[in-house]
Amino acid sequence: MTNSTDNKPSRISPETPIGWIGTGVMGFSICNHVLKKGYGVTVYNRTKSKAQPLLDDGARWAETSREVAEQSQVVFTMVGFPEDVREVYFGESGILAGCKAGTVLVDMTTTSPSLAGEIYQVASSKSVHAIDAPVSGGDVGARAGTLSIMVGGDEEVVTTIMPLLEIMGRQIVHQGGAGSGQHAKMCNQIVIASTIIGVCECLLYGYKAGLDLETMLRSITKGAAACWTLDNMAPRILKRDFDPGFFIEHFIKDMRIALDEAQRLNIALPGLALVHQLYVALRAQGHGKLGTQALMLALEELSNTVVKS
Repeated sequence: MTNSTDNKPSRISPETPIGWIGTGVMGFSICNHVLKKGYGVTVYNRTKSKAQPLLDDGARWAETSREVAEQSQVVFTMVGFPEDVREVYFGESGILAGCKAGTVLVDMTTTSPSLAGEIYQVASSKSVHAIDAPVSGGDVGARAGTLSIMVGGDEEVVTTIMPLLEIMGRQIVHQGGAGSGQHAKMCNQIVIASTIIGVCECLLYGYKAGLDLETMLRSITKGAAACWTLDNMAPRILKRDFDPGFFIEHFIKDMRIALDEAQRLNIALPGLALVHQLYVALRAQGHGKLGTQALMLALEELSNTVVKS
C-alpha cells in the first residue's frame, strides 16, 4: 500500500516534538526511554497518576488525545483494546481531529489488522502518515529497550521514524503494508499461547514426578526447549509471582483477534482455541488482571495440584 500524499514525513531530530498516549505497564517504560534520550514529549493517559513520574522527569501533560496531536510531529499510542484505539484516533477529542498534515502516527497497541488499515486510510486522506508497530518482549523488554517491533506501513515513513523505534527495541522489522505489523503480531501471539501452556504443563509434570524444578530447568533451558517464555515465565511461576508483565485480559483480546482472523482466512487453530478457553475461564474467576503466567492456576485446578519449588 502506498501513501498518496505528497507530504513527506520530516526528518527526526532531538527537536522533534513527540506525543505519547497510553502509559500503562508497557507504554510507560517505552515512553520513558524516549524522554531520557532528550526528546520533548507530550503525554496523555486516562489516569493521570500513571503518567506522573514522566511528568516529574520533564514530560508535558495534555488533557486530550487531540491536544497531544496538536503539539506533536510524531504521535505514539499504546492503549488496551481495539475500542480504545478507535476512541483515541476517531473520537471528538481524538488524534485525527488534531494532527497536522505530515504528522506521523504510530500505533503500538496490539489490535486488529483491519483497524490498522482503517486508520491508515483515514490518515492518508488528511495527508497524515500512519503505521502499525505492535511489540513483543513483555514488561522485561519494555524496561530494557530490547523489544521486537513488527511494523506495517509505508517504507519511507518507517525509515523516517527508525531512530525513535531503535530507542525502544532491538529487533525492528518492516513487515509490509498497513496492517502487516498486526498480522505479524498475531503470529507471535499464536506461538506464545502454545508455548506458555507447554511451560506450565512441564512444571506441573516435573512437580508430580518429584523433580527439583530449578534443577530440571537448568537442563531444559539449554536444550531444544530453550525459549524466552521458559527463561522469563518459569521462574515467576515457581515464585508464585503472577503479577502482570502482560495482562490476561489483554492476551484474551489478542487471541480473539487471531481467532477471528483465522476464521476469515478459513483456517483452523485448535491449539490457540484451547488456550483461549483456559484464559477465559481464568478471567471468569476474577484473574483478568494477573499476568499470562497465571495460566498455571487453571492447570493446577484441573489437576488438583499446586506447584511449589
